[in-house]
Amino acid sequence: MTPADLSLTVLHAVRRAVDDGALRVEVPPRIKVERARPGGAGEYASNVALTLARSAGRSAREVAGIIEERLRDSPGLRGVEITGPGFLNFTLRGDAGSDLVRVVRAAGASYGHGTALAGTTVRFAEATEPRAVLVTEVVVRLLRAQGADVDPDVDGGERVYVHPGAYEVERLGSDAARWALLRAAPHDRPLDGAPLLAQHERNSLFRVRYAYSRVRRLLVNGEQLGVGPAPEVPVDAPVLLGVLGDHPAVLLAAARHRAPDRVARHLEALADALLAFQHTVLPLGDEKPSAAHRSRLALAEAAGTVLAGGLSVLGISAPDRI
Repeated sequence: MTPADLSLTVLHAVRRAVDDGALRVEVPPRIKVERARPGGAGEYASNVALTLARSAGRSAREVAGIIEERLRDSPGLRGVEITGPGFLNFTLRGDAGSDLVRVVRAAGASYGHGTALAGTTVRFAEATEPRAVLVTEVVVRLLRAQGADVDPDVDGGERVYVHPGAYEVERLGSDAARWALLRAAPHDRPLDGAPLLAQHERNSLFRVRYAYSRVRRLLVNGEQLGVGPAPEVPVDAPVLLGVLGDHPAVLLAAARHRAPDRVARHLEALADALLAFQHTVLPLGDEKPSAAHRSRLALAEAAGTVLAGGLSVLGISAPDRI
């Protein structure tokens, strides 16, 4: 992990804290990390908690604790320590990602499902407005994936409040119609449906589905080259690994906050990280296949698994080819 990678990892943790509502600050455009001073803790350090403390209305050590919590078990980090008035100190690891990839491959589409909400009972009142019906459907699925007991369409149950929106299946098709209603936060206007039909990188739905199709193509190409996925050696892809490792927390937060848009935004981040990584996966030119290629292919396969699983939660298909 390079200092630039570490900076992005910490920035991602701050963004998660803001998305979760744990911090109410403006996410900075970048976060500075530097070598720890002689005698200090760890290999690198950052004063980000001190810079955010005033706007957050908290002490720097409180802010550091919130960020540290979201950095635990991050691929590439062996440890995070809070020192002094609120400095974050980082110790790097050299075996990032292999264990995470194995976990994803073992869990398959159920990666990120859990029992955090076991024992919780949720009742939803019957929804009639089209967008409310769709959002409630997906929230029910998210809650059940976290172990909650959910009963929809009962009198006196909880209501999901949304900005109204039409479910335009006939005009857009099911996938684009669902993305238009689910990608925006429930209280925001739905996305304009027409741009979601364009096969262009500005189309968020296209990027997510295209990233999945690229994984399928990489696996086919790898088979032709005699390269199969296997997490044998560490892969230096901290951004992709970090987003992949966030998936369980994102699903849980989406369930708790009744916010399917969190899943959609997470899939976008995963797709962008995967598309930036894909060019390193298979041998190029006269390069010979190696264990590193097998590990990179395993990581790409794991990312594809999460993309397909996340789209499935939203009720959207993941085509092998686009």
